[in-house]
Amino acid sequence: MCQDGPVSDVRQRPERRSDALTKARIVRSAIALLDTGGAEALTFRALAADLSTGAGALYHHVANKGELLAAAAAEVMVEVLDAAGSADPTASIREVTAGVFDAITARPWLGSQLVAAPWQPAVLQLFDRFGSEVTALGVPGTAQFDAASALVHHVLGVASQYDAGQRLDQADADRAGFIESSTTPLVGPDSGRYPFLVRIEQQLVEHDDRQQFRAGIEIILTGIAALRGDAADGARDAARGAVS
Repeated sequence: MCQDGPVSDVRQRPERRSDALTKARIVRSAIALLDTGGAEALTFRALAADLSTGAGALYHHVANKGELLAAAAAEVMVEVLDAAGSADPTASIREVTAGVFDAITARPWLGSQLVAAPWQPAVLQLFDRFGSEVTALGVPGTAQFDAASALVHHVLGVASQYDAGQRLDQADADRAGFIESSTTPLVGPDSGRYPFLVRIEQQLVEHDDRQQFRAGIEIILTGIAALRGDAADGARDAARGAVS
């Protein structure tokens, strides 16, 4: 039988990556999947396909999905913290909190992850940064933990709100519809129970989430400034006492 050349019996195999698989590369791929499809899209099967490798190779670097989500959140937090910074600690706090807010709104999976495991590395990184900033502001040592905690809790509170919001059935309730249904008691027969909410109902319906978040940060910063003022007053009083 005549043929132009030897018949190849080699079967086609899936293309494999020639570069080394590392945890950093796995985490970057996981973030891309999370950004595209949320936490549901992140599976070891999808990750293995994206990295052109086998699932077993992934488990060599990451034990489970929980660990992978924590690592992805930590990587995003590093990016946020690295992008924000100022010689003025107050300005730095504003930049950090704004960056985290924007990251949470752009990446719903991040907010869910932050509230799912409060003591994970991403939260510890944020806590440590806030602690460093309030220390640089001159907040007394006894109040630094409280000041940093207030900032962290405000951020996690917003993350929790966004996590709850994305759990709504978007086919049945958008943000405006949800707020409208939530404020129905303010105009009903029981409205007398909520005098303050009735008074600010229009603000409640029309408020901008980002502006409200920033307003909360400003309130906390005002309290931190008061702590510094009290410390300065105490130091002056102590100095006067020493002189007298």
